[in-house]
Amino acid sequence: MPTQAIDTALLQPTEFLDYDSDVVRDFVARALPGGGTDLTPIEKAVALYYAVRDGIHYEVYGADLSRHGLQASATITRGTGFCVHKSIVYAAAVRSVGVPSRIYYGDVRNHLASPRLEELMGGNIFTFHSLTTVYLDGRWVRATPVFNKLLCHLYKIKPLEFDGRTDSMYHPYDEDGRRHMEFLHEHGEFDDVPYDMVVGGIRTAHPKLFAGEHTTARGSLIADAAAPGGGW
Repeated sequence: MPTQAIDTALLQPTEFLDYDSDVVRDFVARALPGGGTDLTPIEKAVALYYAVRDGIHYEVYGADLSRHGLQASATITRGTGFCVHKSIVYAAAVRSVGVPSRIYYGDVRNHLASPRLEELMGGNIFTFHSLTTVYLDGRWVRATPVFNKLLCHLYKIKPLEFDGRTDSMYHPYDEDGRRHMEFLHEHGEFDDVPYDMVVGGIRTAHPKLFAGEHTTARGSLIADAAAPGGGW
């Protein structure tokens, strides 16, 4: 397969994909001992996928959506974030080891949202769901290192795996065969975070989700799972 010419900007650090920070570099070093010098680009991307998926807790509540709060280094420091945050961390991490990346945004319908989260979101359509696209072995593939294994276990959802060769983005059914998530609309793929579009879009679509100017309401998805009728 002919190799596509890749814009060198897709390998550079940015305000949000700040892999030139010590925090991100340390995170990558822990995921790839020895710098991953003996690993292929696919092996590096897969190892970093699982480091982000399970090393950063997925949480919608109490999330920081300020410009600083969306930086990869800030999310790693907090150890928690939702899809928008974790996709940024993964995009930054893979760029740091020479794998080009972009960030994808789309609207999804979440059939298993908890009653409280549906109330805050104004329904079960979530805008600007995010994942990462990475350029591996001559092609772009989509990866969703978002829903960590512990949370998937609590909500009886199979964790999304990633092999670096096929898209990892569809979470259509849970372990009991109930419909989970469907993609409704694509906003596109971006070389960097279109901050005003994403955060402004989330605020416009889900005003009740915000407890402050840049912070989402307090709560816990783990607690939601234990509540009557709980589930994504």
